[in-house]
Amino acid sequence: MADFLRLSGYQNVPAHLRGAVVAIGNFDGVHRGHQAVLERALEIAHSQGLPAVVLTFEPHPRAVFRPDIPLFRLTPAPMKALLLRALGFDAVVEQSFTREFSTLSAERFVAEVLVGGLGASHVVTGIDFHYGKGRGGSPETLAAAGQGYGFGTTLVDAFCDEGGEVVSSSRIRALLAEGNVAEAAGLLGYRYTVEAEVTGGKKLGRTLGFPTANMSLPEEAALHHGIYAVRFRRANGTLYDGVANFGRRPTVDENGAALLETFVFGFDGDLYGETCSVSLFGFLRGEEKFDGLDALVAQMKRDEEEARALLSGVRPLSELDFRIAFGKSE
Repeated sequence: MADFLRLSGYQNVPAHLRGAVVAIGNFDGVHRGHQAVLERALEIAHSQGLPAVVLTFEPHPRAVFRPDIPLFRLTPAPMKALLLRALGFDAVVEQSFTREFSTLSAERFVAEVLVGGLGASHVVTGIDFHYGKGRGGSPETLAAAGQGYGFGTTLVDAFCDEGGEVVSSSRIRALLAEGNVAEAAGLLGYRYTVEAEVTGGKKLGRTLGFPTANMSLPEEAALHHGIYAVRFRRANGTLYDGVANFGRRPTVDENGAALLETFVFGFDGDLYGETCSVSLFGFLRGEEKFDGLDALVAQMKRDEEEARALLSGVRPLSELDFRIAFGKSE
């Protein structure tokens, strides 16, 4: 199989990927509901011996139409691509979504993007998929267009969790804002994971005996401030257990920008400039302001013990979870 590709638009699809089975959607979070659509596309592609490609949009359309309202992206483009690769896709087409692109009629979207650009042999979407100017295209018009142009269409019903509630990105965002990473993982089908470059800090943690790898998350990241048991993955795929603080560090710098600071168990080296990922397994406690550094260090030791105990008993939720938070990357 050729290497996984991230393509910047439908005009840049190489010849060997034309004629693919194409899954279409924003897929923010690549959660279990999205995976129902994505796995159906993979099944069709494998049965027909065709490549499998995802068509998604960057930035998220909501950020274009409502730029005044910050959007907590569960999976920015690089993380989304990592997840799609782990699922088994050959490529993701990250179509630039602009106001100009949004004026493309439903008919032109099919003719220019799906047929002319991708040469799609089969299109798979969720049952509520709409496309084109003013959301003028519907599942019914897509099926009719497929008959006219000669590509197949498959619509996948909304996916419900064990309680009968539809799995959605908004539900997961709300859970993460509460620090409920365990329930969020149940909806995602894998442990929530962030990826960023490790940056230099004030090195206070090192002087306290807890050196940390510091990562800045997007300002819109509405993850609850507090302490988490985590898995830390280096760029080379090596995994470490750890304990992380996300927040403003009220004991030492309460006016600073929010940072994700991970104390990586069993690692002593330089990570600066390396793009790493952190998978959140459990929420330990909220962020607190302590009466001095001694009290802070004593609590950090308790946090380390609790994180080690929690992580010692974890098991993968799925094959995707294994690839992201347990197995060495390919």
